[in-house]
Amino acid sequence: MGHSVWRRCSSSLQTPAMDGAQRLAQVFVELADALVEEFDVVDLLQMLTERCVELLHADAAGLMLADERGNLRLMASSTERMRLVELFELQVDEGPCRDCYLTGRAVTNVSLSDAHDRWPVFTVAAMAAGFDRTHALPMRLRGRVIGALNLFTDEPVDLSDDDIAVGQAMADVATIGLLNERNLREQTVLSEQLQTALHSRVLIEQAKGVLAARAGVGVDAAFTRMRDHARHTGLTLTAVATAVVDGSLEAGVLLGT
Repeated sequence: MGHSVWRRCSSSLQTPAMDGAQRLAQVFVELADALVEEFDVVDLLQMLTERCVELLHADAAGLMLADERGNLRLMASSTERMRLVELFELQVDEGPCRDCYLTGRAVTNVSLSDAHDRWPVFTVAAMAAGFDRTHALPMRLRGRVIGALNLFTDEPVDLSDDDIAVGQAMADVATIGLLNERNLREQTVLSEQLQTALHSRVLIEQAKGVLAARAGVGVDAAFTRMRDHARHTGLTLTAVATAVVDGSLEAGVLLGT
């Protein structure tokens, strides 16, 4: 074979691989670009399921995240058929996503026809929907599992190690973004709570001084009276302090006179 012919053949063989690599790079840029401040979580996860179908030779993908109680919730699915199967998985409380989330380990290349003992109810429904193989990849970061990415194929064809690695990498990128968003939100809430607590503390100190002056008692006694009144009435101490400062709660009520 001449050198020019060899180069043409070599180039034609490499082009699909290069195109695949370029597309994969574009998808990771797309995922990273989606993780901007105040990003749309549902849109991100929907895009993730669609890109998994495109890149991993899967026919359908779905994604579940755990709520604050640890219960899985369906967040995205590439098709309506997939959505119904995922909802059924949640309903019967068995299936690849559930196992993956509970163990934190990937479930890969499982033939549904061989999984009747493992998922007796789910398997029947998934096969009736036309699926043959199932896979689930954990949404995990440093031991913290927040959900699972579910993949299905119609034909009895296993995903390659490269497919699984790429799928896990995409799940990892999304997980990092979600956890960072959660941490930021939690920090914001904590900061707001701290600011509220500081404001309440200042208000209570003011109320102690006001009540002490009006009732002719010490500030410690004034605080005890306000706290007792709050407990007896079911009000917050801050609410009682506010009423003392604005005069809507008279000293005689607090002192029992």
